[in-house]
Amino acid sequence: MYPDPDRTRRVGLIDVLVIAALIAFVVYTWNNVANVLAYKWNWNFLPQVLFLKDESTGWWKPNLLLEGFLTTIRLSIWAMLLACILGVVLGVMSTLKRLLPRLTAFTYVGLIRNIPPLVFIFIFYFFISAQIVPALGIDSWARELGPTGKSIMNWILGPPSLLENLISGVLCLAMFEAAYISEITRAGIQSVPVSQHEAASSIGLSRMQSFRHVVLPQALQAVTPPMANQFIMLIKNSSIVSLISIQELTFTGTEIAVSTGRRFETWIVVALFYFVLCYFLAVWFSRLERKQQKLKAH
Repeated sequence: MYPDPDRTRRVGLIDVLVIAALIAFVVYTWNNVANVLAYKWNWNFLPQVLFLKDESTGWWKPNLLLEGFLTTIRLSIWAMLLACILGVVLGVMSTLKRLLPRLTAFTYVGLIRNIPPLVFIFIFYFFISAQIVPALGIDSWARELGPTGKSIMNWILGPPSLLENLISGVLCLAMFEAAYISEITRAGIQSVPVSQHEAASSIGLSRMQSFRHVVLPQALQAVTPPMANQFIMLIKNSSIVSLISIQELTFTGTEIAVSTGRRFETWIVVALFYFVLCYFLAVWFSRLERKQQKLKAH
């Protein structure tokens, strides 16, 4: 049984003691680390790497670190959309009775899941993505856009000059994450009881209608929690593409840490950015899951 989402939550004595113990542990650890490192903290550089004043307009705009954070968001959203499409298709293929679709899905998932992410990113980028993306002529198309088109492109996909890099990163992440989403989709479809298929068939629904109206809605409800977790994992895994010069949060954080010499401060801020983004998504998906539970109960 699921816990009642409407139940009033109270903070008890044990909760207070645990929180106090955690705070004491953090303070103790922080003091010990500060004494061992003998490091002089300096946060004065932070506003300069977050915001930059545009001399032509007089407005403040995102600087390196904030641009990297926005690139991480764009990269994660587009990669997750593409990974969901490919992963759902592969997941459905793995549940079919025909041998060729099942074998194709099994081969793809088995190949991707048994290669380390870093190795896969390097192989896919240099041997496939780096050849396909330039051949599509995306760079020349982006340069020919007008001012309005470039402005829209800048918000949706980032600077047009870095469009090829972003698309390569999206393809790399999407291809890798699709293997895991495929397994989640397969498990969700197979979790629907056989009696549901038989009931749909008994009222005259075809196999496709049965899948679309009966199986798929129940499967989507079952896979919401693991899909949410996979999206959060994708955001954290997006830091890997910094190694192929995608200018996302980790890449810009590395540049700032080296150029300013403020390594600890920079990486603490980068960690906070990742935490805030992932925690926000975790809370949002948790609320979505509770809404689904209420709808199911009614």
